[in-house]
Amino acid sequence: MQTTWVIAADSNRARIFEMSDEDLRFEEIEDLVNPEGRQDEREVRVDAKGRFFGKNAQMQGHSAEPHVEAVQNEVVLFSKRLGHYLEQARQEHRFDKLCLIAPPKFLGLIRANMGEEASKAVEEEIPKEIAWFNDTDIEAYVRKRLH
Repeated sequence: MQTTWVIAADSNRARIFEMSDEDLRFEEIEDLVNPEGRQDEREVRVDAKGRFFGKNAQMQGHSAEPHVEAVQNEVVLFSKRLGHYLEQARQEHRFDKLCLIAPPKFLGLIRANMGEEASKAVEEEIPKEIAWFNDTDIEAYVRKRLH
């Protein structure tokens, strides 16, 4: 029996569904959320900007802008968490194949943060945002797309 995991994800949420070739079931087994991924930049950044000074004491202090915005950093951390989860599940032989469905930018982050074993299991990548669909609509979309 082959088990396929379908990952419907975006920067806010990753829903993991399990499909079995044998009994054709399709059920959600995990729902990982990232509430920081949908917040406004001001809501995530709680500290004041850092300050830096020139080479001598007479030079004016300046506010330092972060190189990466706080919300984007939270999205990257979420993709790493998802990648680690998938790699751990692969090592535990919980799935045989993966189907990744996510917006193109987040799909790239998932791909970049998955381990080698989980990456080998990817059978299909679909650049689409469907994580907010209800279970029935995700199942219909996946069955139509994969079969």
